[in-house]
Amino acid sequence: MNSETPAPIETKNDAFDASFDIVARQDAQDEALATIRTDIEDVKGRLDKVGRAAIRPLLAGGAPTGAEMKGFVDGYLRHGRESELKSLSQSVAADGGYAVPREIDEVLAKRLAEISPIRSIASVVRTGTSGFRRLISIGGTASGWVSETAARPETASPKLAEIAPPWGELYANPSATQAMLDDAAFDVAEWLAGEIATEFARAEGAAFINGSGTSQPKGFLTGATSTAGDAARTFGTLQHIGSGAAAGFDTSPEAKLIDMIFALKAPLRQGSVWVMNSTTMATVRKFKSADGAFLWQPGIAEGQPNRLLGYPVIEAEDMPDVAAGALPIAFGNFQAGYLIAERRETTILRDPYSNKPYVQFYATKRVGGQLLDSDAIKLLKITA
Repeated sequence: MNSETPAPIETKNDAFDASFDIVARQDAQDEALATIRTDIEDVKGRLDKVGRAAIRPLLAGGAPTGAEMKGFVDGYLRHGRESELKSLSQSVAADGGYAVPREIDEVLAKRLAEISPIRSIASVVRTGTSGFRRLISIGGTASGWVSETAARPETASPKLAEIAPPWGELYANPSATQAMLDDAAFDVAEWLAGEIATEFARAEGAAFINGSGTSQPKGFLTGATSTAGDAARTFGTLQHIGSGAAAGFDTSPEAKLIDMIFALKAPLRQGSVWVMNSTTMATVRKFKSADGAFLWQPGIAEGQPNRLLGYPVIEAEDMPDVAAGALPIAFGNFQAGYLIAERRETTILRDPYSNKPYVQFYATKRVGGQLLDSDAIKLLKITA
């Protein structure tokens, strides 16, 4: 029995010692975790010391642009990786172009409204195809009085006219060096939107007024004009009022302007505006009535348009100057009188190959335009 006694005593000592080993291992693990936490805090402290000096600034003046814009700018505009762009595209053009992200497209639309005055006052529709058509009723319905038992002869039916605005492809092709694109402090989105918007606005603003209708919109000054009234004039022909002098205005210019107003049908006068360039505005602003009062009325508050005989004046530099045979002043309801049709998306194609070391951004937009209702716009023609 004495030889068997030490065995259980030794077993108990081993279990007791093992428990101390577990505690020791736990303490070692806690110490290791504490060391890791200390290292992490040390790294954070060093990053805080580095601060923003080591971090490249964001685009758009430091303002966050969203995941879609960031992926587009970093992945496609700067580095040309099409995988980022394809996942963001709303549609893929047949020629390999891709839809501009929504943020840039909204900037484009805003700039166009500010620079192109005709766009802001005309009727604008967005279509998915260039085959857009619109029907307009030009009247012709007749009626008659009869007695209770009299026969009812057939009356004339209303007539319709089809409006199919001519289309053209508007494009801009700005470029930048790859070095500029690699510098994140350079605002790629703002630069791209500003360049494209300026070019688009310049081109379409001129086309809506003087466009030929061949591979571009047809301007409202391009078609034929006549002195005939609405009832006698061919649909699609604008009415003009003569200025009374071969090279300018006669001694009573206010009378001609009043004639233009009342040549327009009463329902169309609501929402009508004057359209002229700044040179003509300088002349018209000096006009006075017979009692010496100026016809021009400055806006009564900031942001309010100037008025001529009670109607707002829109300044459009593509309108012609006062000269013999010119049409320097238009008056009418352009919402009813002129139609602008455009595709929904602006497309852009990044081209880093054609003109090294420049990266070109070929942007396109299909736009059409045409006179909609020839009764809704009246013109002043410099003629005796």
